[in-house]
Amino acid sequence: MRSDAPSPPASKTAADRPTLKTIADLSGFAVATVSRALAEDPKIAESTRRRVAEIARQIGYEPDRAARRLRTGRTMVINLILDPHFEVLGFGNALLIGLTTALEGSGYNLVVTPHFDDTDELAPIRHIVVNRQADGVIFTRTAPFDSRARFLMEHGFPFVSHGRTDFTEEHSWVDFDNEEFAYRGTLRLIEKGCRKVCAILPPKTLTFRQHLQYGFMRAVREFGIDTLVPDVITLDTPADEIRDWACGILDGPNRPDGFLCPGEASYLAIRSACQKCGLVLGRDLWVVSKSISGVISQIDPEADTIQEDVEQAGRLMAQHLLTMLSEPSVRPPMTLQSAKPLFL
Repeated sequence: MRSDAPSPPASKTAADRPTLKTIADLSGFAVATVSRALAEDPKIAESTRRRVAEIARQIGYEPDRAARRLRTGRTMVINLILDPHFEVLGFGNALLIGLTTALEGSGYNLVVTPHFDDTDELAPIRHIVVNRQADGVIFTRTAPFDSRARFLMEHGFPFVSHGRTDFTEEHSWVDFDNEEFAYRGTLRLIEKGCRKVCAILPPKTLTFRQHLQYGFMRAVREFGIDTLVPDVITLDTPADEIRDWACGILDGPNRPDGFLCPGEASYLAIRSACQKCGLVLGRDLWVVSKSISGVISQIDPEADTIQEDVEQAGRLMAQHLLTMLSEPSVRPPMTLQSAKPLFL
């Protein structure tokens, strides 16, 4: 058996890409032994598995996905359908960090499929399932009766949604406790003396609007304050349009003295409108915002925020999917992330 460590090649073409036989030649083990060692077969000595893994790493060996798919029926791919989240700064980056961290060492590759609101949301899902381009799917911006979730459940295809649905059939999801966020945030505004609170909510098509509204109205009913829930803007409205709308109501009679912002972009828009109207946050009006990127605490260190950990959500979704792929009969894992107030 050779003891010299191989040097990784500077570049590889399809013709000279390392194979199991390459590792076998370098290690002195049989091809079958190399294959079992790379598969972490416990019947292969640990020293052999370590030796084979080290050689594979050094020469840049990657399993032939097409051959593995023929052998196992699996693509070893997880597909993330990523929608724009303009209301949250850095949502996609945080989610990807969480997903890739949890998938590291699993053998699964993450493929990202962008999706935009003006295209058929079911098209990428259907394409993945029909052509078996992935073993599992993760998607965001979930609706109460989400067509993607329905399609995947009907086809028995593993998936995890970021957000819940209203289907009676169980499926795997990870969600933030938006009801608790809205309730705690509104209570905080009431504590600050606010008597009319404006909540900027997401579109009615999304499930988390319901949860936000439940929490908001629970606090409102307990203390009998006035409310404003605008119809002309939502969390998806561009920040400059939210700013212009806010300037209009802040210059008018009976203006709100508190704002609940479930997104960082809406907070920045309200902040800008406040400055434009000559008002001072923390004196003339108060805002509680969801915090994901941490940018608000950098701009306004004394701002009242409630943290949503999107990176953790990514890790949890990947872990849930890996669990279902390894144990198909397991009950679909579900996790509700807690709201963490960062009040001074």
